[in-house]
Amino acid sequence: MSGIFAPMPTAGAHQLRESIPLILLMRNRLKYALNGREVKTILMERYVKVDGQVRTNPKFPAGFNDVLSIQKTNENFRLLYDTKGRFVLHPISKAEAKFKLCKVTLKGTGSNGTPFITTNDGRTIRYPDPMIKTNDTVKVNFESGVVTKFVHFATGNLCTITGGHNTGRIGEIIQRESHPGSFEIVHIRDVAGHTFTTRASNVFVVGQGHTSLITLPKGRGLKLSTVEDRKRKLQKQKQEKKAGKKKAAKKSKVARR
Repeated sequence: MSGIFAPMPTAGAHQLRESIPLILLMRNRLKYALNGREVKTILMERYVKVDGQVRTNPKFPAGFNDVLSIQKTNENFRLLYDTKGRFVLHPISKAEAKFKLCKVTLKGTGSNGTPFITTNDGRTIRYPDPMIKTNDTVKVNFESGVVTKFVHFATGNLCTITGGHNTGRIGEIIQRESHPGSFEIVHIRDVAGHTFTTRASNVFVVGQGHTSLITLPKGRGLKLSTVEDRKRKLQKQKQEKKAGKKKAAKKSKVARR
């Protein structure tokens, strides 16, 4: 945002610091609206769905792994993090937009001995698979609301980081350190072979082994150094300049004809 004021998301499934309102996604990220009034008009037409449900509140909080579907344009996006900790709308297929991954934050037994699990996006799922444990990841279908698959929080599995200085990085869990009375520390190795550590609460498992249950953005969560990032930006600028020169040359040829 250009000023000091920005829309604040309302209370919802995700925490305030871990969510972004729909008005910013539609206006500032997707550029489908010029101002807040246009965003409200689009939402009131019931064109926008979040996790398979129509949302008309421009301040509705969308969080990590939520699926944003726009009916009018037939587009589907999954909300992920980049390696700088910013929200990214990653385009996905129509088939992939029918499910999402959720992290199990609580497992318990309710009234009348009914087993249940609670996920990071506020869902309560009754009668889950007995093998599902806390910190595991479940694959939830939007139409049925049933868990179709789950992945354990174990070494050797693929994960992404959702908090801390390593937010957005993707890698393989290689070691877990339990510290009674303190935080559990997890060691992770990325695609380039770099290892880093973070708290277990920041780890979100996304696949069994090296295969991910969802499509991952470009770079596969590889965090570049300051020098590497600068080189990549300079190369991109050179490519854009060359493309611009080619377009200008084509236009001049057409004008001469």
